[in-house]
Formats: sequence, C-alpha cells, structure tokens
Amino acid sequence: MQKTSARLLALLSLLQTRRDWPGTVLADRLDISLRTVRRDVDRLRELGYPIAAVKGPDGGYRLSAGTELPPLLFDDEQAVALTIALQIVATNPGNGLAEPAERALNTIRQIMPSRLRHRIDALRVTAVERPVTRPATPVDGDVLLTISAAVHAHEILRFDYGAEVTDKPPRRVEPHHVITWDGRWYLIAWDLDRDDWRTFRADRITPRTPNGPRFTPRVLPGGDAATFVTSTFRGSGDASGDWPCQGTVILDLPAATVALYTREGIVEETSPHRCRLTLGSWSWPSLAAAIARFDADIDVIGPDELTDAFEHLARRFTRTATGHGIASPTS
Repeated sequence: MQKTSARLLALLSLLQTRRDWPGTVLADRLDISLRTVRRDVDRLRELGYPIAAVKGPDGGYRLSAGTELPPLLFDDEQAVALTIALQIVATNPGNGLAEPAERALNTIRQIMPSRLRHRIDALRVTAVERPVTRPATPVDGDVLLTISAAVHAHEILRFDYGAEVTDKPPRRVEPHHVITWDGRWYLIAWDLDRDDWRTFRADRITPRTPNGPRFTPRVLPGGDAATFVTSTFRGSGDASGDWPCQGTVILDLPAATVALYTREGIVEETSPHRCRLTLGSWSWPSLAAAIARFDADIDVIGPDELTDAFEHLARRFTRTATGHGIASPTS
C-alpha cells in the first residue's frame, strides 16, 4: 500500500509539471507498465483529480481544471515560496485578502513536513506600509477577480465608480492591467466615453454585469504597465515615466551619505566631501524643498527653474522667520 501511495504521489507530481504526458513517458519515468499507469490514473480520478485522456499516436494524459479544488502537491521550494507570499498578503489588511490568506497559510502549515515547517516558522515576514493619514480601503476579492477576468478575456468592463449617482450610465472601459501602487489596487483601462487612458481605484469600482463585447487591446503608452503607472503618478504627462521637474545640484556632503537617503536620484562623487545630485519631483518648489532637506550648502547646476524655486522658497521662509507670513483672520 505504501508503494502504491508513493507511486500515486509521484504520478501526480509529474502531471502537474507540464500540460501533456504521453503514457509511455510516464511509464518510463515511474518504471512501471502502461497498464499500471492507466490503473493509477483511475485511482487519482476517484480521488477527485480531473485527469483527461489525450488522443494521439502514443496516447497520454493531462491534468485539467475541475469544478472543485483537489489536494495539491508542491515541492519544497514551491511550498516555501507559497508560504512567504501568503505571509506578505496576510499582513497587509488593505488588500482585502488578509483573512483568507491567513487561513490558507494555517492550512498549508498544518500539512507541511516537519523539516519545512521548522524552516517556515523561523521566517516571519511582515509587510509594513508607509504611515498614512487615511489607510487604503480594503478591496473586495470578488471585485479583483471580476476585473482581472475582464482583463484576461479582453472584454469591455462596465461599472459604477465611487460616489457617482447609480442612475447614471455606467463607466465603459477596455481593461488593460490590474496593478498595485503604494498599498492600493488600481485598474488601468481605456475609457471609451472619454477616449483616453484612465487609472481607476479598485476599491471604488462596483462592477455591472454582464460585461460588454470583446476588444482588441490597445498599446499602452510607454510600452508597459510599470512605465505608464510611474508616469501617471509622477504627473509627467507623457509616457517617459520621468518626473516633470528634474534638476542637478552640487551638495557639500559625501556621496555615500546622500545615497543612503536618495531612492530615485542619481548621486555622483565629485570629491571626498562633495557630490552631484540629480533628482526629480512633481513641481520645482517641491524639488527645491527635497534637496534642502539634506541640510548642506547647495550649488545649482541647472536648470534656471530650480534656482527660481530656491529663491521663491527663500522669500517664503524669510517671511515666516520674521513673522511676516500670512496674516491671521483676527488681525
């Protein structure tokens, strides 16, 4: 019985690794006869695994999708990767899937071999989001599945958005990508009524059924979702993905020090105690303020708009320091 059970697990493991398996190849890999392969396939079918017969000169088998999820078999690396991914999802309540992920994690852990359970228990991963004044609204898992299915099927998606009046016609879009950005889920889509690309927050989407007809996907500006989304949230207004305002300065700080606190800028050493910093932002004053936070002497290389922004901030800070800022309502 143990030999049969081990053979069934080995057969299941092979069927999960590729789409089609000729019967003769399975028999050779498992060192059994074709008759035993057929018998073991029947046993797996009785256990709920949807294994279809593949027609052809050699015949064969395919593990198909069924109406229910049967037990799955993972190798050690797959099991570790899956538990790490579930830990990350389970510690992020903003995605709306934290509780199901926690349950799935507990289920997998219970059936793990002790050698893997010890490895997983020693690795605790916590996804920490940036502190925000308004946490991300959880997204319904069914909504994510609905819009993702429309993206995959290239079907026009209809939905109500946010606080829009429900008696208004639904939004109609060609869904292109579902992405995450800074703890939120978004849908990238071509808005058919506005004739332009739009980015929609998934937690504000209420899908309408049924979906519309199929469509031919358009080419996303920038060529890929990462470039498009970066460009959108940086406010660059084009497909470059760059910040709309970029400047270069010389800082009286070592390059190694500046690099520790610069995620997206380019830091170049000019001397042991000075460096060149190229940085971007959504406006010139915000760029000047970001550079000023290094608390060091600054020489502007360019452009002139950055110099003007420093002068603008200097006047504003001078008014604040001398008590000549915005007058209070009672004055």
